[in-house]
Amino acid sequence: MRELAAENAREGGGAHSEPPEAAEACRPEINNHTAGLGRRGDLNAAVPNPRGSFHACSKISLEEWDRRYESHATNNGCRLSYTTSLTRHADDGDRRLRHLQFDPSDASLRLWNLLLSEEERLHAARRAGHTLVGVMKDLGTVPIIAYACDRVTAFYPDGAWWTPCIMEASADSLRAADAAGIDESFCPVRAMLGAFITGEHFPRPDCLICSVGATCDDVTALAERIADLGHDVFWWEIPHRRRPEAGEPVIGLPDGTVAPAGQVAFVQSELARVRQVIEGLTGRPITDQALVASIERANLVRGLIAELRHLCFTAPACPLPALELLIAEMLALHFCSDPTGAVEILTHLLDEVRRRVRDGVAVLPHDNVPVFWVNPVADLQVMNLLEDCGGRICGTEYLISHALNLIPTDLLPMEALARTALADPMVGSAHDRAAMIARQIEILGSRAVIISRIPGASHCATEGLIIAEHIRRRSNVPVVEIEVPPISDGMRQTLRSRIEAAVEIARHGGSA
Repeated sequence: MRELAAENAREGGGAHSEPPEAAEACRPEINNHTAGLGRRGDLNAAVPNPRGSFHACSKISLEEWDRRYESHATNNGCRLSYTTSLTRHADDGDRRLRHLQFDPSDASLRLWNLLLSEEERLHAARRAGHTLVGVMKDLGTVPIIAYACDRVTAFYPDGAWWTPCIMEASADSLRAADAAGIDESFCPVRAMLGAFITGEHFPRPDCLICSVGATCDDVTALAERIADLGHDVFWWEIPHRRRPEAGEPVIGLPDGTVAPAGQVAFVQSELARVRQVIEGLTGRPITDQALVASIERANLVRGLIAELRHLCFTAPACPLPALELLIAEMLALHFCSDPTGAVEILTHLLDEVRRRVRDGVAVLPHDNVPVFWVNPVADLQVMNLLEDCGGRICGTEYLISHALNLIPTDLLPMEALARTALADPMVGSAHDRAAMIARQIEILGSRAVIISRIPGASHCATEGLIIAEHIRRRSNVPVVEIEVPPISDGMRQTLRSRIEAAVEIARHGGSA
């Protein structure tokens, strides 16, 4: 297993003034082993102002966004896409928005609207006659095959796991899951089952494609229940990524690790079955040329995110809040069902962050402590809480690191996708994931680590302890485990105390 090399961190995909179609031809160059990482203060893409001074750019509430909405919705008199008022989504049931603090840029306004309007886009795609492919669990691989076809829209129904947070547990889908015997003791992804029962949140897919094997037990169990409801589910297997035996042929993966050649060949054969299923749905073959073009588009998105992460993690003062950076990273999975819009908005957001770094504009106090965050949070408001407690994001592993690596372009496309799928941190051991996180902490100079457990999630039962122990053995930084429910209001003070303790210990050079 090769060590991450900080000196190999290079500038990611740049922002372009050309339209997305032209930008797609400009594949960014960035070393996969670092996925946009670099040492703090070592900025390659944007140089801070030479005076070293910083200017505040405060986060704002939903109400403030509403007051300034019109001024942010136009560009030289032309209305930009995805610039509707965020209050509209809150009025439609996304009530958690009223309790969040937002980045004040128009690029972030568009990012939020892209995320919150996916249901509308899926229904529009259905009306336009698109084939809808629901993808479960693989996180970033199957959509690339689907988007190699014209008039196909791919999405992740398991993205409904944020529904309990966004709708503050008010959605009918949660009550439907409860009635089906899947109550709040389960992972929040149970909202996906309720959405299929009620028919809310997204139209019925033409096909569901679910990875099984070395995957999340919660999603697999829910997918079986969804199949029992009469939905057509195609299952493909991803094996547990094991360490090669002595003398066994090995193949390098995009994250710098290796896997047995036999496992890569097996996953490639499974993805070939997925390809055939999608071809059968559309009645058209998926050519290697189309797959290469789809991989290039995915790499453009990944390159933009890589540079965005690099700047946010390494800038002397934080140029973008944790919440917006989290959403930007998630676009790597399936582009929020709009590949062109995702490229356009990520480019806009990257332009904004570059400008802030160049001009010394910060959204947080300069002395906020750099924190590495492990696992996505079930309650988005906790990202605000971290910053209120004096922290800033300096490194993340949201279970999607494989979806942030560039996909190899010097291989046949199906083998490249197989290698990418096997780099999924959830199909390897917890010890492998812990080692990967520890290397990134050392590269970035993160001064504290917070491991956010997901309530009811089977993979969080012991993994957090393994990761914490590995980091403590290797690095002299405080490590704190917290559990974040979808609505954390009732335990806000407990979470605040634990996060503040980690930040203060790190501020004074201690470990925990």
